[in-house]
Amino acid sequence: MSSSTDSVSLSPARRAWLRFKRNRLGFWSLVVFCTLVVISLGAELVSNDRPLIVRYEGQTYFPMLKDYPETTFGGDFQTPTDYLDPFVRQRLSEGGNWALYTLNPYGPQTLNYFAKEPNPSGPSRENWLGTDDRGRDLLAQLIYGFRVSVLFGIALTVVGVLLGVAAGAVQGFFGGKTDLAFQRFIEIWGSMPELYLLIIFSAVFAPSIALLLVLLSLFGWMGLSDYVRAEFLRNRQLDYVKAARALGVKSGQIIWRHILPNSMTPVVTFLPFRMGAAILALTSLDFLGLGVPPGTPSLGELLSQGKNNIDAWWISIFTFAVLVSTLLLLTFMGDALRDALDPRKN
Repeated sequence: MSSSTDSVSLSPARRAWLRFKRNRLGFWSLVVFCTLVVISLGAELVSNDRPLIVRYEGQTYFPMLKDYPETTFGGDFQTPTDYLDPFVRQRLSEGGNWALYTLNPYGPQTLNYFAKEPNPSGPSRENWLGTDDRGRDLLAQLIYGFRVSVLFGIALTVVGVLLGVAAGAVQGFFGGKTDLAFQRFIEIWGSMPELYLLIIFSAVFAPSIALLLVLLSLFGWMGLSDYVRAEFLRNRQLDYVKAARALGVKSGQIIWRHILPNSMTPVVTFLPFRMGAAILALTSLDFLGLGVPPGTPSLGELLSQGKNNIDAWWISIFTFAVLVSTLLLLTFMGDALRDALDPRKN
């Protein structure tokens, strides 16, 4: 009797969370995805060509926070220290000197001038996943490229949700001519060739993540606006909305405080799928050379390198594995979230 009473007293959000946890695939996908995101956000502490701490001749140095010339560690030049130099490594390991390196001693743009094999080189003890055609460590590229993709996906999802919710709320709440005008505008706007616009703007402006975010945001809100519009069209006919109108509540307050909280189910369900689509869009544009600026770690650029270097199988295989795993995790999370927010399920 007490267990049934406890289940009845649970809030809708708590019941949805319990349903989500019961979906083991979706729950563990969330755990793994969040772990990968946290690791990528701290990528400089995991994969970096500079040691975390250096203890040399009684002095403590923090190379990640400051550039030190080679003469600081017994070298002959005033240029920044190359911590992959065998001479520098020997100096930092002899006597009472020591250095604490990151797990992967390469950054996203690190070129190992002391490599023993030509580039691209396969997986080895020095480069666990091999190197790309420029000699950069592939594992470092994947870690930093994953971070760029995830942050871009989050930013594009947030902007798309804000625009889509605003447009759908206005259409669904006011209806009539307002809804008709918005629908005609969406039909016209959605028929514009998005890829051609990206090519044109890429030729006119210098490539940048901000430009990509703006251009993709102009088209990424329309799918969600249809779901929000449908929810508002349904909810505005319910008694609680009619009661609020009869009490003289302003339209903005009705939208924000009453209808919107009851129309968030499709919005929340939409988020993982939208984020996956954003990551895939960025990767596709990078593959075509229309994405992030040159030199920025990118999964799409690595796939393009894999296409141009068929013999370097490790570039394509490992990059494709990261991309597919990311999209699968987001898909599993989206499916579990959709089931958790379904009111027909206990």
